[in-house]
Amino acid sequence: MDSKELAQYIESTNSIAKPWLLVQLRLKKLQECRDTMSENDYAEKLADIHQDLMNLGEWWQGLEDEVF
Repeated sequence: MDSKELAQYIESTNSIAKPWLLVQLRLKKLQECRDTMSENDYAEKLADIHQDLMNLGEWWQGLEDEVF
């Protein structure tokens, strides 16, 4: 699945409010343009995405039945 297909999935399932899917989309987009980026730029963007993921915390608590 490429980033366009993932974005279409997120849109079609009305999942724009699910931040973990948006993180996946950002990772997919980063993966797709990795060859055109410097190593440092890639590492910075990856670290930024990682930090955003860590900031989500334990978002699933209380929503286990809905999201898993």
